[in-house]
Amino acid sequence: MMLAEIIPEVFFQARGDLILWLLGVLGVGLLVFGADRLVGAAAKLAAAMGMSKVLIGATIVSLGTTSPEAAVSVNAAFQGDGGLALGNGVGSIICDTALVFGLCCCLTRLPKDRFVLNRHGWLQLGAGALLTATALILWAMSGSIDNVVIPRVIGVGFLLLLAGYLYISVRWARKHPEMISVEAGAEMKANHHSARVVGNLLIMLVGLALVVAGSEVLVGSVKVLCRRSGVPESVIAATVVAFGTSLPELATAIAAIIKKHPDLLVGNVIGADILNVLFVIGASATAVPLKVEPVFFIFLLPVMMLVLIILRMYIFAGGKTFRRWQGVPLVAIYIAYVAAMAIFGTRLG
Repeated sequence: MMLAEIIPEVFFQARGDLILWLLGVLGVGLLVFGADRLVGAAAKLAAAMGMSKVLIGATIVSLGTTSPEAAVSVNAAFQGDGGLALGNGVGSIICDTALVFGLCCCLTRLPKDRFVLNRHGWLQLGAGALLTATALILWAMSGSIDNVVIPRVIGVGFLLLLAGYLYISVRWARKHPEMISVEAGAEMKANHHSARVVGNLLIMLVGLALVVAGSEVLVGSVKVLCRRSGVPESVIAATVVAFGTSLPELATAIAAIIKKHPDLLVGNVIGADILNVLFVIGASATAVPLKVEPVFFIFLLPVMMLVLIILRMYIFAGGKTFRRWQGVPLVAIYIAYVAAMAIFGTRLG
């Protein structure tokens, strides 16, 4: 219920098991190689522009990693599957915050850029709260949990807020200490600023394309293999498919840790959460009114708000970095979430 395919599933269904395993290995290779190029180029772009890596992660990188989800959700909405389109956005927020951030928090001490966290961090929580409040108000207005629909006008409103978010992000970027440092300015002049920016943007796009292609090939192959092995659809939806939704963010996050740019992954998670509401759900609702199934009120929206509030509490805590133990509760919540979807998914839906 979390992701429709960019690559048609019939492509994978027509392949034998050996080919599917080889495609899975190819998908992993594309993910690793693409994420490595994406993170490296993003770090160089931040240096060339004199911008914080957190801001690059929260804007450019997160826009890239959520664009495929937006395309998938809009396509699903046009095909009449509003639950999938909405679930794609909500499920991605849960996975990005609980699994991606939580797991990476366990692996290393992630930095706290207070300038960004005190701005984008609040927007992250606010975006989730806005979606939840909107759904609850529409429920109250409809008078029935079975007849809640997000109309096009709200989708347009989310897209207008998206434009405002991008605008204010640029304004904040100019005020960030790294943006106005003398050293950054000197580096830009000495290294042909414009050429470096364009070059790194192109490399980022290539890396992003490889990450998206890798995630699609890997998830598509594993889904068909699971079906052939008799794994129930609900289990596939709650595990393989839901996990695949955030593979681009996860691959980028792991690469950021390996290349010692952890601030990039923090920004990517925060930015992706904001964009999953304003961009992914906003574009989907603008295309076609989205029906909000009861499972969102019973389970998905409460879990989403829980992980967002926990992350906000971590930001409030003192220190210059997130502590490793703080990732444990988030990962535990994600494991419980997947288990609940696997066991009760059919009944909840």
